[in-house]
Amino acid sequence: MEILQQQAFERAYLVGWVQTRRGRIVADYDPEESLEELHELAESAGVHVVGSVLQRSPEADAATLVGRGKAREVYAEARAAHADVVLFDHDLTPTQLRNLESALHSKVIDRTQLILDIFARRARSREGQLQVELAQLTYLLPRLSGHGMRLSRLGGGIGTRGPGEQQLEVDRRRIRARIQRLRRGISKVRVERSLHRAHRRDQRFLTVALVGYTNAGKSTLFNALTRAQVSTSSRLFATLDPTVRAIQLPSHRQVLLSDTVGFIRNLPPHVVAAFHATLEELEDASLLLQVMDASHSQRHQHESTVERLLETMGLAGTPRLVVWNKIDLLDGPSRVRLPKGPRQVEVSAVTGEGFEGLHEAIDKALEEDPIVETEFEFSAGDGERLALLHRVGNVLSTRYKHNRVTVRARLAKSLWKRLESENDLTSSLLVHH
Repeated sequence: MEILQQQAFERAYLVGWVQTRRGRIVADYDPEESLEELHELAESAGVHVVGSVLQRSPEADAATLVGRGKAREVYAEARAAHADVVLFDHDLTPTQLRNLESALHSKVIDRTQLILDIFARRARSREGQLQVELAQLTYLLPRLSGHGMRLSRLGGGIGTRGPGEQQLEVDRRRIRARIQRLRRGISKVRVERSLHRAHRRDQRFLTVALVGYTNAGKSTLFNALTRAQVSTSSRLFATLDPTVRAIQLPSHRQVLLSDTVGFIRNLPPHVVAAFHATLEELEDASLLLQVMDASHSQRHQHESTVERLLETMGLAGTPRLVVWNKIDLLDGPSRVRLPKGPRQVEVSAVTGEGFEGLHEAIDKALEEDPIVETEFEFSAGDGERLALLHRVGNVLSTRYKHNRVTVRARLAKSLWKRLESENDLTSSLLVHH
């Protein structure tokens, strides 16, 4: 508790850097918006921001990123603001990290380490904790010489959570050994997850997965659609561990809805790799719901970030619906300007507006697996199969004759075909919807 209280009062000074050419910014994002996102990340880590600066220069300085002159200016301003830590909106090399800590006489945290710190706070499952620790140690390994002095001290604050002091103080050989053990542990998790997914396939469930930029409102939407109680927050990365719940569509078929970790700009490849076991939930999805914050000024950049990460994971070809969330925060003209189309849906996860259209759009997007009306006949003593039909379809009637039962039901065509192939089961297709 004392450490948490200490962390809550930590004060941070933010530093951004962007490349310019002939006075114009060379970047596919707004550096001011990116610095504001760093501000939100800092608050998510329990830090109070006391100031910020954005450095523009033609090239990154190999020694300090921002240049020695700007580093002296940052030192003066951070000290005047009584900052405990300086946060950089950029990934720092081990050399830059060492030089900046020496020049600023302060703890220095870069963007990736801050994100990993938030992950460490959010992880609740054993799986999530393993993945966070792997990502942290993979990040720290090449930077040990720069962190040696600080990591040997006991204490709290951002940048020191997660694996624990006993891992951070050991030499490179022991950390590499720990990384190997973590990878083996995560491999076991991946096997367990694959078994769970195989079981769901055996139960004839399709999966619809929520994806999107962090803080787009995925968990709020998930809770509203499933009546679940997943933790929600306006802070970034409120959800880290995946959650799966069943929902029923207008066609009466049940699908599984999966909520996963949010994406963010410039998420390093090794962080994505560490969370592959969790993101594998997306690989089995029949449909992705790409949730976008319709009220955010940088929504187009967020959409591009999600696209790139889905391509990285080989999911660019998965069928997708774009769900424009938070429309309750838009005025009339702004709503009119939102993209329209058969694969675009507008909703408010808070008010419930647009939910009927979203359910119908999900049903329609899955129509390559259309609903059919069928008649099944099997042994009257097969209660398990009858329960399965009630679970995966809409049972219209049940008739018993001698030792056989005839069930009329509506269900997905793919499920009908799989059931039809089973032993001691006959069926006939009645109506194709």
